[in-house]
Amino acid sequence: MVENSLFSLVTDRDPSGVLFAMLKDRFPRKIKKADQALKKIKRGSRIFIETGCGEPQHLLQHLVTYPDARDLELFQILPFTLGKYLDKEDFLNRFSINAFFVSLSLRKAAEEGKINYVPAYLSEIPSLFDSRRISIDTALIQVTPPDEHGFCSFGVSVDIAKSAVSNAELVIAQVNPQMPKTWGDSFIHVDEIDLMVPFEEPLYQTIPPALNETARRIGYFASRLIEDGATLQVGFGQIPNAVLAFLQDKKDLGVHTQMISDGFLELIEKGVITNKKKNFHPGKIITSLAMGTEKLYRFVNNNPMVEFRPSEYVNHPNIIARNENLVSISTALEVDVTGQVCADSLGYTFYSGMGDQVDFIRGANRSKGGIPIIALPSTAKGGTVSRIVSHLSEGAGVTNTRADTKYVVTEYGIAQLYGKDIYQRVMELVQVAHPRFRKSLMEKAKGHHYIFKDQIAPSKEDWMALERYASDHTLSDGTKVHFRPIRPSDEFMSRNFFYKLEEKSIYYRFFQNVREWPHERAQKWANISYGKDMAIVGIIQTEGVEEIIAIGRYAYDPETPDYAMLAFIVRETFQGMGISTFLIKRLEKIAKENRYRGFTATVMEENAPMIHVFKKHYPAAKFLREGGGILSVKMDFDVETKENDATESQE
Repeated sequence: MVENSLFSLVTDRDPSGVLFAMLKDRFPRKIKKADQALKKIKRGSRIFIETGCGEPQHLLQHLVTYPDARDLELFQILPFTLGKYLDKEDFLNRFSINAFFVSLSLRKAAEEGKINYVPAYLSEIPSLFDSRRISIDTALIQVTPPDEHGFCSFGVSVDIAKSAVSNAELVIAQVNPQMPKTWGDSFIHVDEIDLMVPFEEPLYQTIPPALNETARRIGYFASRLIEDGATLQVGFGQIPNAVLAFLQDKKDLGVHTQMISDGFLELIEKGVITNKKKNFHPGKIITSLAMGTEKLYRFVNNNPMVEFRPSEYVNHPNIIARNENLVSISTALEVDVTGQVCADSLGYTFYSGMGDQVDFIRGANRSKGGIPIIALPSTAKGGTVSRIVSHLSEGAGVTNTRADTKYVVTEYGIAQLYGKDIYQRVMELVQVAHPRFRKSLMEKAKGHHYIFKDQIAPSKEDWMALERYASDHTLSDGTKVHFRPIRPSDEFMSRNFFYKLEEKSIYYRFFQNVREWPHERAQKWANISYGKDMAIVGIIQTEGVEEIIAIGRYAYDPETPDYAMLAFIVRETFQGMGISTFLIKRLEKIAKENRYRGFTATVMEENAPMIHVFKKHYPAAKFLREGGGILSVKMDFDVETKENDATESQE
C-alpha cells in the first residue's frame, strides 16, 4: 500500500469502509457508493476514462455491469480493463469504445471493426476537449484522498485528465489510498469533483517481457547515439527497456518523457539519471504518466524529483525542444527505404496509435543537439516478413514523414538519414535490414529508380559481428576518432574524403594523379568481403556531421595468398597523430584472425613517412626495388621485437 499520512488510520480489515466513513464526515453530499454515483450518468453520454494504470477499475467494473448503462461512448487513451468485457453478451450493444491508442487487449476487436480508433497527437487531445470537437459529458477518474486543503492528486495518470475534467459536466472520482501522490501540475480540488467513490484497490500493474537477443542488439546500437548529459524520452515496451539497459555507463542523463516505467529505476538508483545537466527543468524528471509495478508507484509517491504535468505541456513539440540534447526513442511497425514510418497500423488494421511519437520526434528535431530515433526489429512474423520495406503496406498510415526521420535502428545497426538524399537513404536502410531481404530490397529500389541500376547490394554481413572490430581512439590533440569496418553506405563519405585529399597524398596512394572518384569506383571501395578483405575507416563527428579522415585496408592477393596487401591513407591535417600506428595494429589483429601470416605493400621510395611507419612496426620487413621509384614490402607478423612491444604499450 502507498502510504498517505492523512489516512494512516485506514485498516487492513476494512480499508474501504473506514475510508468511506472518514470522507463521509468531511464531504457528506459528495460521497457515494459506485452504483449510486453511476446512476447520475445519462443515456447517450460521452464518458472520459482515465488512462492506463490510473484507470478507476472499481468504477469501470460497476459501469459495465450496471443494467441502465446503455448507449454510452467511452473515450480513453490506453484501455486495460475494457478489454476484459469485449466478448461479454450485449457489451458492444451498450458501449461504444473510442480509443486514442489501440492497446494489446483491444487489437483483436480493432481488427474486427468492433471499436473505434481516434488518431490524434497526445499534445492536441486536450484542445479537442476544450474546443468541444470531442465533447465530454462525464469524466471517470481515480485520485488520492484529499489532503487537509482539499486537494487530490491524479497520481500516476495526469496526461489528458485535467482537460477532460474541466470540460465534463459530471466528474466522478474513485478515491483510492493506494494511488501515489505525485508532484507537479497533478492536483484537483474536491470542489471540481461532483461525486467521490471511496474504494481501495491495487493499481493496475504492467510488467514488460524479458529482453530477447534482438531487443538487446537494438538497445546496444541505440545506446551508442546517446551521449553523457542527454535528456531522454523513452516509451514503454521491450525495445525501449532494452535501450535503458545499455545506459549503465552513461553519466548525468535527464528525463523528459510522456511515460516513466520501471526501466528508469535502476538508472536512477545507480546515479546515471541525475537530471543535473538539463537546461530545462534541471534536477527534475518531467512526465505525465507512470506505468509499471508497485516498485515504480512507491518511487513516484510524494517524490519531488518527479513532476507530473498534462500532455499538452509534456508533449508539446516546442516545450520538448527547450530541452537541449533531447534523445527521443520510439518504435514502429515498418519503415520504407526512403524513411517513411508507419507506427499505428498494419495495412488497414489499426494496431496501436499516434501516441507521443510525432510530438517527440518533432520536438527532438527542434532541440539543440537533439536526436530522434526510430528503433524496431528488422523482421516480423518469425523472421518471414521484413519491417524495412520498399514501400509502406497498402492502407498503412504515414506516422512520420521522410523529413522527420533522422535515425533508424535495428538489430543490424544504425541508419543515419538526416540530410541525405533518397539514394543514400536506400543504402543506409537496406544495410540495417535483415540480410536475407537486402538483395530483394535493392532490386525493388532499382525498380523505383531510387538508386543506380548497377548498385551493388550490401553483403549479408551481420554488422553486430563486425562491432568487435570497432573502437574509439583519442588523438594527441584530443580529437575523438571512431574506427570501424567500412560499410556500403560509406560510399558517399569516402568520395568526400577523397576530394579533400591533397594531390601529393593521392599520388603516393595510387601512384598516379587520380582526379575523379566516380560512383563506380567509390561503391567498389565500400563493398568488400569482410575477413578475406578488410577496410577500417576513421570517423570524426563535428556538430553531428560525420566525416572520414583515414582509411586503412588489406586485400587478398592470389599471388601471395598467405599475405594480405596493405594500404592506408590519412588526411593531411591528421597525419603525425598516431593514426597510421593505430590502423596497422588494428588491421594486423584482424588479419591474424583470418589466418594471414603477414602484409605486403607497395610504396614509393620518396614516401619517407610511410616507409618509416613500416620499419617502425616491422623492423624485419623486406624491401625490394621494383623500378620506377617503387618499393615492394613484405612484413611478417611472427617477428617479435622489443620495438614492436614498446610501440604497442604506448597505444
